[in-house]
Amino acid sequence: MTTNRRNFLVSGAGAGMAVAAAGVSRVAMAALPEPVLQTNPATMPPLVPSTGRAYNPVVTLNGWTLPWRMHNGVKEFHLVAEPVVREMAPGFKAHLWGYNGQSPGPTIEVVEGDRVRVFVTNKLPEHTSVHWHGQRLPNGMDGVTGLTQPGISPGKTFVYEFVARRPGTFMYHPHADEMVQMAMGMMGFWITHPKAKHPLIDEVDRDFVFLLNAYDVEPGAYTPKIMTMLEFNLWSWNSRIFPGIDSLNVRKGDKVRIRAGNLTMTNHPLHLHGHEFVVTGTDGGPTPKAARWPEVTTDVAVGQMRQFEFLADEEGDWAFHCHKSHHTMNAMGHGVPTMIGVEHRGVVREIAKLIPDYMVMSERGMADMTEMQMPLPDNTAAMMGGEGPFGSVEMGGMFSVLKVRASQKAGDYTDPGWYAHPKGSQAFEWTGAIAEPARFASEGRNSMPSHAVPGTEIEVQVRKPKGHAGH
Repeated sequence: MTTNRRNFLVSGAGAGMAVAAAGVSRVAMAALPEPVLQTNPATMPPLVPSTGRAYNPVVTLNGWTLPWRMHNGVKEFHLVAEPVVREMAPGFKAHLWGYNGQSPGPTIEVVEGDRVRVFVTNKLPEHTSVHWHGQRLPNGMDGVTGLTQPGISPGKTFVYEFVARRPGTFMYHPHADEMVQMAMGMMGFWITHPKAKHPLIDEVDRDFVFLLNAYDVEPGAYTPKIMTMLEFNLWSWNSRIFPGIDSLNVRKGDKVRIRAGNLTMTNHPLHLHGHEFVVTGTDGGPTPKAARWPEVTTDVAVGQMRQFEFLADEEGDWAFHCHKSHHTMNAMGHGVPTMIGVEHRGVVREIAKLIPDYMVMSERGMADMTEMQMPLPDNTAAMMGGEGPFGSVEMGGMFSVLKVRASQKAGDYTDPGWYAHPKGSQAFEWTGAIAEPARFASEGRNSMPSHAVPGTEIEVQVRKPKGHAGH
């Protein structure tokens, strides 16, 4: 894992002293674990545990797992809430808020029964807190500003301590000025692995995690508009948009688990091509086996976690995306007029010289815009694109690719490149004669015919109610 390390100095009795979130002794806070930072937006390899109980680690899509230290039997982490610069796609960066150099923050991995201590240092310009979404813990550790704790003021450090009581898929996010802080990208994943073989939790070969988030960043701008409620223009996985989202690379025959959490303001039907899966868990815990059924799409509502599993038994490059079509586009202006059927490309180029962010739909549809090569404002991602082996994929936003290969080695997460289709297994252009289409025999008939006799005229008489003259 490529990381930048920075010493965190704590003064004796001054402003740097840690303050307990609830009832933690000052002896436990005598020395903070070193914060570890990450600024690389690529998917980092799984962090194999070197201390504590063993587990099969997850892989955070375009993210990483936070290292820890063991201190007197307690697993200690250090989160730093701070402004960050997140590369959302190559050439497009956003000024967000996050943790330890990234948005979302690093994934935290623990084992059921672990005593966990998390130090949270605030480097934001306003107070914050951390809510441990879905966890069973003492009320004073729940992280709700004003209700269970005072806010963590700028420059201060709080500590949260609790036992990871149940295995599952969770997340963390502020419960302070939520509309601003979550709109700016403050969130992260939390995984609690089972301590022993669990009747409802199977072992898997690959375990991917990511958060669904959304932003409203105007073309040419860097900072999200925090007051947006519905009309977001960037739909992202782990604050990355396609083609900036890494592929999920697996070996043929692997049992794969994907965990996703939704911190946007709408639902997302996640759809996987080429395979069926079963939903095996939520943030409430593993689902009973009798309640599971095969799916190719699962809807993740606001504030929910979903984990689903499948056997990767079909080789190829399989699309994986949100099935809301406008969620697989980037920087989409909601006031863009439809100009289908109108030749205007030359006019658009001239207007764009004066108004860089001017944009209208092409006369042949949106796909035509990938060919127009219109100049984009600075620091803006193309509305859709992503080059595949046969041209533009014509996607953006919440889109990635599941790459299944028989040649992929166990534990290897590197990109195998594009799939080479066996001869005779790919769609091709037909150059032969095309027969005239036959008309369906019952075409034009109503499924529920009228009782009126054909050819009969029906007279309709309208009578005004009495006593309402002049109305």
